[in-house]
Amino acid sequence: MTANRAPVARTELAGLLTDAAQSVSGILTAEYPTAASRSYLHPVLGPLAAGPRVVCELNDRLEEFVADEPLPATPAGLFTLASYASALGWLTESLAELTTSVDQICTRVGIPTEPPDPAFAATVGVEQDSEFDFAFSALELAAIRTAAEAAGLPPGDYVEVLSESLLAASRITDACMEISSGLLEDAAYILGEATDHVWIGDGPDSLPTLVRTLLARMEAAESASH
Repeated sequence: MTANRAPVARTELAGLLTDAAQSVSGILTAEYPTAASRSYLHPVLGPLAAGPRVVCELNDRLEEFVADEPLPATPAGLFTLASYASALGWLTESLAELTTSVDQICTRVGIPTEPPDPAFAATVGVEQDSEFDFAFSALELAAIRTAAEAAGLPPGDYVEVLSESLLAASRITDACMEISSGLLEDAAYILGEATDHVWIGDGPDSLPTLVRTLLARMEAAESASH
């Protein structure tokens, strides 16, 4: 019966968080084949492809953990559950934001219903090239033009959508690194305690790292809105 189950060992609890941290960090090294016509999406396709799979894996592990210990019998178990659930929620939200960003990029580069006016395209091309001269070397300009041509985009548009893609990749990278780091900190805290009774009190320092971080972000967002 559930009531007779022994509490999960601290090493197992820490292992749950450590494994989750490794899975989250693995999103950042995932690769996905990118066609030359979609090279501007290369920075985000790996995380976009690997992220949902990692979320499913983490959710499955969480369900297994809850099935083994429906109501954590120790503060360490409750601490672990709070950390893990926070990581899963944060990752899910971050991947949703990434998906939205990619959707916006894809909408922006959608196939036009009418071919552009050649005179207009030529004018824009000259203006954009003159701007590029201040920011890129000759080799970089050549690479941009080649990539833009393969993608069927004017060089200026290509640079803009690539910049949006790089920004989205930077955001998911920051989120995954912070989530992974928080999970590892919480795992180390659980292992570092002399007993199973980790400190869970009323103060903010008694909360898991990720919970504290999320609360701080919420408070900052509320302050900015007022």
